[in-house]
Amino acid sequence: MLGQVWGWRSAFWAVAALAVVATVAVVGTIPVSKPDTEATAVRPLLLTYATNALVQGATFCTFTYLAPLVTEVAGLSEAWLPATLVLFGIGACAGIVFGGRVADARPRTVLLTGTAALTVGWAALALSASSPVVTLVLVFLQGMLAFGLAPALTARVFYQAPGNALAGGFTTAAFNVGNTLGPALGGLALDAGLGFRSPVVVSALLMVVSVAQVYGQVRPARREVGA
Repeated sequence: MLGQVWGWRSAFWAVAALAVVATVAVVGTIPVSKPDTEATAVRPLLLTYATNALVQGATFCTFTYLAPLVTEVAGLSEAWLPATLVLFGIGACAGIVFGGRVADARPRTVLLTGTAALTVGWAALALSASSPVVTLVLVFLQGMLAFGLAPALTARVFYQAPGNALAGGFTTAAFNVGNTLGPALGGLALDAGLGFRSPVVVSALLMVVSVAQVYGQVRPARREVGA
């Protein structure tokens, strides 16, 4: 809505202002921790980072090109765009809240079922994007599932590298790698003339790779402790 009223740059200025507030809050509330001297296994961390990047890449591949999908494929008017983005955001907030709670108790379950459900969801959206109702429902569900996985992926890093602040920082870096890679791949699909559904197909394919990674790393267990 800011972009429509004051131009697209206004949304970025708003994000920057919120980031300043968040930075002040973090500096004032996060205690200084002592560095962990224990060795951390690098390979499991790299696999977790890769999974994070793939999940976020899939998410933002579709999210970046959601506008033409909604207007050109689903046939909704441009007036629906802010509402659709807000719907995705509401799903994302719900996912973080509930995903975090479930991930504390059953991290493996969240990772295994969450990645599989996201894959099915992107595939379903690619196939049924011509239906406005189905598109709106899946936008909400995919936002919830994608951000519901985030707490489990972040927690997994801290289980693998307890007390290592640098390892936690690379989690955000992996998130942003996916945030860059996904839209870039979606743009290549569009440039190739594959249509406005193609970024959603790319999202599904990225999630297929992510599912293979997760199922290779994580095994279901009767009693889930950490991840």
